[in-house]
Amino acid sequence: MRLDKYLSNMGLGSRKEVKPLLKSGAVEVNGKTEKDPKRHVEAETDRITVNGEEILYTEFIYLMLHKPPGTVSATEDSRDRTVVDLLGPAERHFNPFPVGRLDKDTEGLLLLTNDGKLAHELLSPRKHVDKTYFARIDGEVTAEDAEAFREGVILDDGYKTKPATLRILSAGPESEIELTITEGKFHQVKRMFRSVGKEVVYLKRLSMGTLRLDPSLGPGEYRPLTEQELKGLKQEK
Repeated sequence: MRLDKYLSNMGLGSRKEVKPLLKSGAVEVNGKTEKDPKRHVEAETDRITVNGEEILYTEFIYLMLHKPPGTVSATEDSRDRTVVDLLGPAERHFNPFPVGRLDKDTEGLLLLTNDGKLAHELLSPRKHVDKTYFARIDGEVTAEDAEAFREGVILDDGYKTKPATLRILSAGPESEIELTITEGKFHQVKRMFRSVGKEVVYLKRLSMGTLRLDPSLGPGEYRPLTEQELKGLKQEK
């Protein structure tokens, strides 16, 4: 690709904006100053530096975000803060989008990427990717509820859910549970509990397939996926 396109794709400005950078002699290709914006470079083999700092070419970005409550799982919204608004300019440059969605009041694991193929595979109903949630429930969750979830419950629109695994962590007036589902219907976890006469008062997604929320990430914090995490996700395909 052209050198100016390479630099522009890596967030150093538009093609027009990187020309003064090239003209100033700040850019080197394989150790030699390069001022020609039309110079053809190979992303995989050529070493490109700007002011001595190597600029590694990246096509796709994969971010683990601890979504905080109060943000919407969208790239833009006219009223509310979105999960993309939480990112820095270096990440937003790649135009990432959330893979799936978490409700506005729900927190926890959310994957953001610009890899449309991977996102499509992970969200495909044919894949049955496990999603595990922690929740606090208004009411005592019972073994009967766990059995009902295992069989599949009828939601308010008549849809019968696929089998889900409900683990009761503590039972009482406000119960704590972990729930693993393999689909992602609108407000599904909340609607499943309503089907057995209970309400979710707090919901947090812990994992999606092999990807688990990094406990060191606070709400609103994010980091790139590790190579191992990305490899595990791609194996979900």
